[in-house]
Amino acid sequence: MSNYPIGSIFIIAVIIIVVSMFLSFVPVGLWVTAFFSGVKIKISELIGMKLRRVKPSRIVRPAIKATKAGLNLEISSLEAHYLAGGNVNTLVDALIAAQRANIPLQFERAAAIDLAGRDVLEAVQVSVNPKVIETPNISAVAQDGIEVIVKAKVTVRANIERLVGGAGEQTIIARVGEGIVTTVGSSQSYKSVLENPDSISRVVLDKGLDSGTAYEILSIDIADVDVARNIGARLQTDQAEADKRISEAKASERRAMALAREQEMKAEVEAMRAKVVEAESQVPIAMAEALKSGKLGVFDYYKMQNLNSDTDMRKSISKIPERNHKKENK
Repeated sequence: MSNYPIGSIFIIAVIIIVVSMFLSFVPVGLWVTAFFSGVKIKISELIGMKLRRVKPSRIVRPAIKATKAGLNLEISSLEAHYLAGGNVNTLVDALIAAQRANIPLQFERAAAIDLAGRDVLEAVQVSVNPKVIETPNISAVAQDGIEVIVKAKVTVRANIERLVGGAGEQTIIARVGEGIVTTVGSSQSYKSVLENPDSISRVVLDKGLDSGTAYEILSIDIADVDVARNIGARLQTDQAEADKRISEAKASERRAMALAREQEMKAEVEAMRAKVVEAESQVPIAMAEALKSGKLGVFDYYKMQNLNSDTDMRKSISKIPERNHKKENK
């Protein structure tokens, strides 16, 4: 009799452990909540989620939310989206928001948008409440060479049909910037841009910049227009400076060529002088040979000496005024 209570306690303890393990593995409380919320799910399905390493609450709680909102979603579809890497809770919130806003959004499309990496809930919200994309400062130059800095605000609405495969905000900003540069560049003067900034909006909107994107452009508003640098004058100044450097380089080249030519001429003159000195050194020898051979008489020789002396005297007299002039200048 003494052993009976001990055995009973052991059995009760084993039962408690088994029940605890069962309850920890099988979310009975979650099943009860789903049952009274109108979500039809079996205990076996919850056990299957556990075996597939899916947290049942991440599937059942969004399903309860969808059921209460009047959406008929299958548990298997939600679990498949979760296993594919999607956000089930955000997906259900997006479907509920689309239903409230009378936006036709099917589960398959919403799942595709979510798996494509886009925030499907934000897309639905932007479809209902358009958002404003502010462009950075865009620099453009008018035909008169004046740079203009333009800043625009683009109001867009998400296009659910083009969210998968459509370009994003960066493409919108790039296309608007391109349109602004083109419009300002076609203006005759920057003054016309300042006077009619809305002309930029009209031209850019007419280009259909939202084609192929996930958004629909509703309006483009020019927020600010500032006058910056005079690009035309700067380019002319740079061109003039470049022309000046080219002219200086050509002048230096001509000076170098003239200097080289002068050196060549000096070398030629020195060579001629050397030949003259060499020829003059041969004159006495030739005269001696002429005297010996009788080709030159003694009187002819003396006449030539007198002629040379007269020539030297005339050269000396001609140099006197030049010397006086140099002294006066000093």
